[in-house]
Amino acid sequence: MAVPKGSTIDPERTRATILEAATRMLYERGLDGIGVAELCAGIGVSKETLYRHFGTKEGLVESVLHARSERVTNWLTQAVTTAGDDPADQLTAVFDVLQQWYYEPGFRGCAMLNAAAQHHVEPVRALAAGHLGGYLDIFTHIAGRAGAAYPRLLGRQLLMLVEGATVVAAYHDRADAGEHARRAALILLSAASRDQGP
Repeated sequence: MAVPKGSTIDPERTRATILEAATRMLYERGLDGIGVAELCAGIGVSKETLYRHFGTKEGLVESVLHARSERVTNWLTQAVTTAGDDPADQLTAVFDVLQQWYYEPGFRGCAMLNAAAQHHVEPVRALAAGHLGGYLDIFTHIAGRAGAAYPRLLGRQLLMLVEGATVVAAYHDRADAGEHARRAALILLSAASRDQGP
């Protein structure tokens, strides 16, 4: 990443630029689909710069996944907040934004679960588990607002619908995957006041 003459090096900006470019490349190609040399060439940095900021390719991967998880969780939280106070509207908003994502040309499924499947190592598995935990918190909160007898159980069921819809959209048929999951989610939510059992 060339620094224009007269400019100063900004480590935070350099790191953020590398993260943004690496996120796109790794999501499109997969963690194992691109080597360090090609990754550096695509980003426009030297290996030395990459290693200075992230230590190793694995360090870069972990940073990319952490940043993506934060961004996606914030995105869904914002959808819930914008939808207002009604739990059904909040849930609808989540599935609506997911369906929009499924239709994007570059959609390749859940980056976190793709990464965990490709790199079955503890740091990546822990990041994926934390990411799903963020989803679970969002859905448990919605379930609690809906008066569910067992909010965390309903939250887990909603999480399964989201991840199932995302897998179907990525590997089978993206058309209406989010809409079909939303319908099932609203059926579960409408029964939230009944005793669901453990």
